[in-house]
Amino acid sequence: MTVWIRDPAELADRLAATAPRRIGMDTEFVRERTWWPQLALVQLALDGVAGDAGILLVDPLAPGMPDALASMLAEPTILKVMHSASEDLIALKHHCGVVPAPLFDTQIAAALAGVAAGAGYQRLVQDTLGIALRKGETRSDWLRRPLSPAQLDYAADDVRHLFALHDDLEARLQALGRGPWLAEDAGRLVANARSDALERWPHLALRTTQFLAVDAQRRLLRLLRWRDAYAREHDRPRNWILDNELAAALARNPPGDRTALQRQLEATPKAPRALGDALWQALQTPLADEADAPPARSEERDKAMLRKLQDAVAALSAEHGLPESGVLASRRWLQALLDNLDNGADELWPGPLAGWRRQLLEPRLAPLLAALAPRSTGHATPVAGTAGEGRGAPV
Repeated sequence: MTVWIRDPAELADRLAATAPRRIGMDTEFVRERTWWPQLALVQLALDGVAGDAGILLVDPLAPGMPDALASMLAEPTILKVMHSASEDLIALKHHCGVVPAPLFDTQIAAALAGVAAGAGYQRLVQDTLGIALRKGETRSDWLRRPLSPAQLDYAADDVRHLFALHDDLEARLQALGRGPWLAEDAGRLVANARSDALERWPHLALRTTQFLAVDAQRRLLRLLRWRDAYAREHDRPRNWILDNELAAALARNPPGDRTALQRQLEATPKAPRALGDALWQALQTPLADEADAPPARSEERDKAMLRKLQDAVAALSAEHGLPESGVLASRRWLQALLDNLDNGADELWPGPLAGWRRQLLEPRLAPLLAALAPRSTGHATPVAGTAGEGRGAPV
């Protein structure tokens, strides 16, 4: 039977008694009415403890529990094995003040090992271990107490097979020489959770931005930056503060004065009527760096070059047994690469494409990028020699 933990001292005692070298982890959280995920449950699997006795279901709402969890999360000698951990890391950082590290993410590992890209936990357990897991509690209210037996069983399943997945995927990665790849990607995931920075150019994620004039793009950037900062500060979903459609409308056709803005807010369902003053201030106040914003690309611009890059990435992925669904380089990353080339950025290769990905990609993509150099701002595109043969390249 799994162990329900509400006493921080009991958690500390069990961890001390087992001294695990790795811990399987998952969380349940609620994020329907807040900016931050509300941590509702932490599931732990203890290495070296057989059966359900090694599965701890920890109540993070119990007094003192965040500090008890933080000590374990920060312990560098304990490997944290998780699946698709990005949002779990944010929930743990917000609740406990610590991002778990070092991290082994089984979803990332499966992609790098050539097993599957973006596979869910249930599918990966089925495909890798041949075990079918139950479904049915994904939409539960995890903040209620007590949790039902069905909820507890479902939660325990989420960590019960993590060690078996870790053993299998770690062996595959080591055989391929890709252990450093996972360490790099997991390290970036941890670093992103720690930084918790707001998106600098949130307007570029909206398709409508490409149809706006430059001045309107800048107004949209102001509104979205204000919205995201306000939503985070007040712990509310961003679209509760200002939805994308209204933000784009205000940016495209800005009201002539504060009174006109209020009339528009009053006439728009779910508009932030009580935030008119702040919204007007955001709309009217230029940002210090708004002139540095990359231009919004249309879907047609450089479409042929993007397709050439995608084809090259697909061929390279096939050569190395990697899934083609963006593991080596997603469309968004390749678009950022083209943006950096056009804008003469100091660093051509965006963060996710640096490191081991650049080692593989640069020899293949550099000739294609060099063809664009005359159209760019003069950014030099170095053509790598045998960078892909360096440490971390597959054997």
